[in-house]
Amino acid sequence: MSDKSFHAAGVPGAYRGCSIVLIGLMGAGKSAVGRRLAARLQLPFHDSDAEIEAVSGKTVAEIFATEGEAAFRSREREVIARLLGGSPVVLATGGGAFMDPDTRVVIAARAVSVWLRATIGVLLGRVRGRTHRPLLNQGDPGEILSRLSALRGPVYAGADIIVDSTEDSPDMTTQTVAAALARHAPAQTVRIDLPDAGYDVVIGRGLLDGAGARLAGALPARRAVVVTDANVAQTHLPRLERALDDAGFIHERLIVPPGEGSKSLARFAALVEDILALQPERQTAIIALGGGVMGDLAGFAAASVLRGLPFAQIPTSLLAQVDSSVGGKTGVNSRHGKNLVGAFHQPRLVIIDSDTLATLPRREAAAGYAEIVKAGLIADPALYDWCETHGAALLGGDQGLQEEAIARAVAFKARVVMADPREQAKQDGRALLNLGHTFAHAFEAETGYGTALLHGEAVAIGLVCAFDLSARLGHCDAAIAPRIAAHLQAVGLPHRIGGWSANALLGHMQRDKKMRDGRLAFVLARGIGGAFTSREVPVEAVRATLIACGAG
Repeated sequence: MSDKSFHAAGVPGAYRGCSIVLIGLMGAGKSAVGRRLAARLQLPFHDSDAEIEAVSGKTVAEIFATEGEAAFRSREREVIARLLGGSPVVLATGGGAFMDPDTRVVIAARAVSVWLRATIGVLLGRVRGRTHRPLLNQGDPGEILSRLSALRGPVYAGADIIVDSTEDSPDMTTQTVAAALARHAPAQTVRIDLPDAGYDVVIGRGLLDGAGARLAGALPARRAVVVTDANVAQTHLPRLERALDDAGFIHERLIVPPGEGSKSLARFAALVEDILALQPERQTAIIALGGGVMGDLAGFAAASVLRGLPFAQIPTSLLAQVDSSVGGKTGVNSRHGKNLVGAFHQPRLVIIDSDTLATLPRREAAAGYAEIVKAGLIADPALYDWCETHGAALLGGDQGLQEEAIARAVAFKARVVMADPREQAKQDGRALLNLGHTFAHAFEAETGYGTALLHGEAVAIGLVCAFDLSARLGHCDAAIAPRIAAHLQAVGLPHRIGGWSANALLGHMQRDKKMRDGRLAFVLARGIGGAFTSREVPVEAVRATLIACGAG
């Protein structure tokens, strides 16, 4: 997939200095759309088949008949490399061109690839009666197109952009392609290298449409079980299932109720039984599609079934995208507390499609934003300053800012996770990611882990408490906590405790899984970006912070 950019009239801000290559089966409309797109963008148009015929003096059918398909593919490879070696063009390719690995490398380096995806019915309507298609002259056109679709679809799915070529007019399809180019941006990849595994976190827009191709490259087999909730199933599951079909996956779906209530031992047991009922093999992958609850629940099931199945994450909430989908922590809650039962189980791939944030309620987006603020407060002062400048616009729907924030937060967490994969460092390490969480988990326990207080909202309040406690113990400036509170309030996040009992909150903290040798563990700070872990925290100082921040 290309990371190049292109600029032409009518496609502002997208893909500067790059060609556009249309791929797809015969009859997809590549030439018809390509000519119109080139005129719209004021670029030269080329058809690779026509160029081959011009150079060779033979028709494509004659080359197939006299020289064979291998010779034709060699000519095709040379022509495409030449056409893409100069100034930007719009190029319509033959149906088999993208199947050549060398040609794909050239296209990826020099162009933006657009797959015109069409159903067999649409294709048949366009090619029926045509005799200049060598491959169609070998038998029943419907059977041949079906076979070619099954063979080539998984490779076509690796295109940068996927547009459905329907029975609409070529003008309408051209308009759709131009709009897709205008809003497309190169994907960003953050690599996480661990001692026993490594994986990519891919961040961009429109990634659900090509998710099957990316998953096929990361998973050991093309069989998967998608675990999602009822809400996400309505909004995003159809696109993922279409992408899995395109890539040749055999796949099933399991849908659980939405919300924190699904992070329970009962729901986990039911999910495990449902997965086992599908008779998975050891290479069958579990794909979590949804927010943090789905990632935690499906990931724990993947870690447990057959003593460990391959796992991939496609997070659809901002909180999951910037935090819980990265790092391999999975688990469920118990009646004794949050995330007390679980396992470390790293994904093989994380796909973050920022388009999914368009359907996210603002309250949930704000809850996820708290984790971005947290990353800046832990070790990246520049990121926190960025949040104060851009946070409101990010939550207002600016997709470019959302992607920048996600990439920065993921890169930060990747550095922490790679240094301390299983949170075993005696000081600091991965435990720094718990800034505000000792407080937050107590707040969630007090409110029943429901919608009264979302996890990110609890973290937001916890961040203010952590800096108040740090100042109370003499570690940082007392003005920082009010500054953080003012920013959180400005973006619509809670920043004060809701009048809950200080004694009750302390009781929840003493059951926190981060307790060691009977001592509470806190992440404190010497300033913005200066977090550190500590077990030398007097209970009375914690009580004083709770009361100062609103506890009763």
